[in-house]
Amino acid sequence: MQSRRQIDSFGVFVLCVIAIGVLGISSSRGAAAMGTLGGLRDVKDFQNSIETLDLGRFAVDEHNKQQNGDITFRRVVAAQEQVVAGTMYHLTIEAEDGDHPKLYKAKVWVKPWENFKRLEDFKPVEQPSVSRADLGVKQVHAEGLGWRTVPVHAPVVQEAAQHAVKNIQQQSNSLAAYELQEVLSAKAEVVDASSKVHLHLKTKRGSKVEEHKVEMHCNPDGKWILRSLLT
Repeated sequence: MQSRRQIDSFGVFVLCVIAIGVLGISSSRGAAAMGTLGGLRDVKDFQNSIETLDLGRFAVDEHNKQQNGDITFRRVVAAQEQVVAGTMYHLTIEAEDGDHPKLYKAKVWVKPWENFKRLEDFKPVEQPSVSRADLGVKQVHAEGLGWRTVPVHAPVVQEAAQHAVKNIQQQSNSLAAYELQEVLSAKAEVVDASSKVHLHLKTKRGSKVEEHKVEMHCNPDGKWILRSLLT
């Protein structure tokens, strides 16, 4: 009789251990799913991440559906992530609105274990207005005009960069197309009615990433001309 009670007690003990183990596993999975709440952190190597690229396209597509918009995704300029109940991605996206590239801020909430993905926010980035007319600086010495740093995402800078890439393509005689990846830096000045822009560009041709330093001139009639190229 006593032996039977010992067996029963041991069985209860085993069941308790199993139950605690199951609860521990469930708790661990839940914690992994929820993650640890925290601040924003940069997404590493987002430029080469297919997942980040897909999130950017998803954000633009969802915005177009919700707002009856017609903008075209180009690339993800910056990406950060935040652990919530899943992951909240904070993206800076470049998209074309008509013929003009513009920047947008988007938030995409993802819960992979539920196959859940939702656009939480999408709005244009407020950018300083930089036109050809105000690219230059005032004369600072008798020898001539100086140069000033200008925002790399200013529409006129992006326009000059696109024309530069087209010129680089024409001069290369390469079958593989050059794609603008990023404007790393930009300086500009205005001489009389013409604008001059120095650009440091990052491009991609097939799997090869290249950098170029170019000087682009814009005539009064609005035509961009490549004046110098240093790869």
